[in-house]
Amino acid sequence: MPRPFFRADQVGSLLRPAALTEARERFKAGTIDHAALRAAEDAAIRDIVRRQEEIGFEVVVDGEFRRENWWIDFVAALKGVEIRDGDARQAFVAPGADDHGHDHGWKYVPKNVVTTGRVHLDAPVNAADFAILKGATTRTAKITLPSPTRLHFHGGRAAVSREAYPDIEAFFADLAAVYQREIAALEEAGCRYIQIDDPLMTYFISDRLRAEVREAGDDPDARLARYVELTNACIARRRPDTAIGIHVCRGNSRSGWIAEGGYERIAEAVLGGLKPDHFLLEYDDERSGDFAPLRHVPRGMKVVLGLVTTKRGQLESADELKRRIDDAGRLVPLENLALSPQCGFASTVEGNIISMEDQWAKLSRVVDVARAVWGAGS
Repeated sequence: MPRPFFRADQVGSLLRPAALTEARERFKAGTIDHAALRAAEDAAIRDIVRRQEEIGFEVVVDGEFRRENWWIDFVAALKGVEIRDGDARQAFVAPGADDHGHDHGWKYVPKNVVTTGRVHLDAPVNAADFAILKGATTRTAKITLPSPTRLHFHGGRAAVSREAYPDIEAFFADLAAVYQREIAALEEAGCRYIQIDDPLMTYFISDRLRAEVREAGDDPDARLARYVELTNACIARRRPDTAIGIHVCRGNSRSGWIAEGGYERIAEAVLGGLKPDHFLLEYDDERSGDFAPLRHVPRGMKVVLGLVTTKRGQLESADELKRRIDDAGRLVPLENLALSPQCGFASTVEGNIISMEDQWAKLSRVVDVARAVWGAGS
């Protein structure tokens, strides 16, 4: 059975509807219990699944509606880790203004992960949630997982207990085992398309973030190579009919980002070294650079082009999207390409600075252009 691949894809997170945001606030205030919050989440997920199906997606997501952000819920479920406040030097670059020129005065500093004991899972994290998503659709249901690199980048060796892990390689081995177990549990629940989100590999594009690696005592290129090896180990035991897509972006929160620049600096290591079934790559504007790094994608590897931005409301021209797909097709055969937004619409619970209407218009544009380029059902 072939591994799933879709000409019209999406990265995972969607803007939270007002009813869900209200339910989350009421839960935090203690006025509703977890069962009531869960019921609100279930209802919101059913609604957005129907909307995705109506638009024409053959792959659907739950919008990450149960999550605070793209990574923290999964990592918080692991044993042996603590989540602590981040360093202001790691702050995202905020957009100066929205499409109407309004300055939002926003700053986002991601939290960091500190390993205090042996990392392990007592039980699968996402299998039960995936089962509910799968039960809400006749299409392929996709689940997203945060990259294992999130547990190491900020702090490196100093963020990992020397008492628990006198040998850092044992830490990487335990991380790989956690992901292998989580993937196996998702497969047992019927999942055949798993996406791993890794903005941290693009940190190695940034001189500022490479300096953080050097301050931690590591060579940036050597650490990146170790991350590629770790990620490959995490996905190595997937079933022959399970597709793994790796999403490599430059950070996404309230329309901000943490790194900018083309993939060239990391392309040989990342695009040439990772072993998923396909990549989902950010290519929405000049921050992302040109398509030249795609020459490092191995022959036969598929690439989902993230040409539609989730950071701004302006809708992309269908003709321009087709032109850019043709440009990428000079480096990766058209039959190995697909189209998606460049990232999620709400990697953090607040969502990007974009309207719900603009979100759905952009998702519709992805489906329409994919049909025009590759044909219906291709």
